[in-house]
Amino acid sequence: MTSPMTREVPVTVRVFVQRFSSTPRGARLARRLALHQLHRWDFPYGSDTSDTVALLVAELAANAVTHGRVPGRDCELRLSYTPGLLLQIDVSDTRGERRPPAGPADPVPAPDGEGGRGLLIVGALASRWAVLDRVPVGKTVRAELDLGPGCRHRAAGR
Repeated sequence: MTSPMTREVPVTVRVFVQRFSSTPRGARLARRLALHQLHRWDFPYGSDTSDTVALLVAELAANAVTHGRVPGRDCELRLSYTPGLLLQIDVSDTRGERRPPAGPADPVPAPDGEGGRGLLIVGALASRWAVLDRVPVGKTVRAELDLGPGCRHRAAGR
């Protein structure tokens, strides 16, 4: 008896991890290096995905250094790219309290307020996002972008 041949497509997850100082300068550097890494992964500067990731990393890193800052401790950016499937952005800090709300029940900021819109932007741009516990201490805010067929976030030439 002959079994049908099935072709398995190998999946390679590419990962970029970098720690940054918990300062506005560290947040800016996180954004710049994320865009550089995306370019190396065939998401050119100025593409939809590059621009979306720029906004997501900028917001998550700014939140980490503003609300999650613990003097003397760094924040961390982690990008995971599964070609054709998913791009995951994790920004971690070492402060466990003051967790941002996650979900549609987020409070709506005042129309004339100066802040409170960042996670609304994250929710609008990301396919999904969540707040996760970080071991041994702190929290990670994760945003994911779907890259599958029919999604606008695809690598160049794929």
